[in-house]
Amino acid sequence: MPEPAHGSPAAHIEHPGGPGPAVDATAPGGTDAATQRRRARRSRRYRRDVRWSPYAFVAPFFVFFLAFGLFPLLYTGWASLHRVELTAPTDMEWVGLRNFSRLLEDEFFWNALRNTVTIGLMSTVPQLLMALGIAHLLNYRLRGSMFFRVAALTPYATSVAAATLVFVLLFGRDYGMVNWALGLVGIGDIDWQNGQWTSQLAVSTIVIWRWTGYNALIYLAAMQAVPKDLYESAALDGASPWQQFIHVTVPSLRHTILFTCVVSTIGATQLFGEPLLFSGGAGATGGADHQFQTLGLYLYEQGWVNLHLGRASAIAWAMFLILLVVGAVNWLVARRLGKSA
Repeated sequence: MPEPAHGSPAAHIEHPGGPGPAVDATAPGGTDAATQRRRARRSRRYRRDVRWSPYAFVAPFFVFFLAFGLFPLLYTGWASLHRVELTAPTDMEWVGLRNFSRLLEDEFFWNALRNTVTIGLMSTVPQLLMALGIAHLLNYRLRGSMFFRVAALTPYATSVAAATLVFVLLFGRDYGMVNWALGLVGIGDIDWQNGQWTSQLAVSTIVIWRWTGYNALIYLAAMQAVPKDLYESAALDGASPWQQFIHVTVPSLRHTILFTCVVSTIGATQLFGEPLLFSGGAGATGGADHQFQTLGLYLYEQGWVNLHLGRASAIAWAMFLILLVVGAVNWLVARRLGKSA
């Protein structure tokens, strides 16, 4: 068989078994074409993997959100338009917006809303101010700083039930330690649970104790991200440590402070465990005169004590609308801060 000329464009491959018909490697059925097809398939799989893998990774979140977030929200909205009882949750009678209109006429709803706002202000404002001060102290190089940071977070890790029961003992009328301490300065015993303002102050104290350290660590993380050059420049200009805190630290934490205000407001709107356990035998009424009944307690009372799921759903959606308003205010303030920065 004559050998091909040197430099011929067609190359021939002999069979391993000996002489035989040659295979043109560049032919459509050759090995190079098969390799190219395999590479093309791998390239398509790679492109599909790059394109769709992120969706597969986040899919579990959306599945759980749809099952335990969006569906309950929509179903609660649907139930709020019906008269439905807990004893027969599948028997629904369409009433339209009647459950919402009844809330506008319900003095207990407005009482719960006022209590929620009052307790929210009494707990959020001191809590964030104290957290800012604690974070400022922890921002310095202190001995055992890690111990103090862990200690600040300990109340947050404590069970709300355990914490509230301890505060119930502290605010006891006859044998409480708070009344004992007040008696040392000549103040008589205070009935903390049955007073309007005293009960709300006691509940607010529980919230302050539990969440101050948590917010302090958030502020601390934000403070450590403030450039040191700003403090050095302020010190060269003769600013005192207090002036540095007011004019350097606080302006640098504007967005973080706004975030903690919004989160604390959401938590105050949903306040439930502390007033429920503080009321003792009163249950969801929030005291004998509903003096510290929050929206969360009122929702629980209507749905699981009075068995009116339709009304409870309307209260839940009212709370949701309140949170939407809070979110809108947060967006507007954040936008204004972004323009002024």
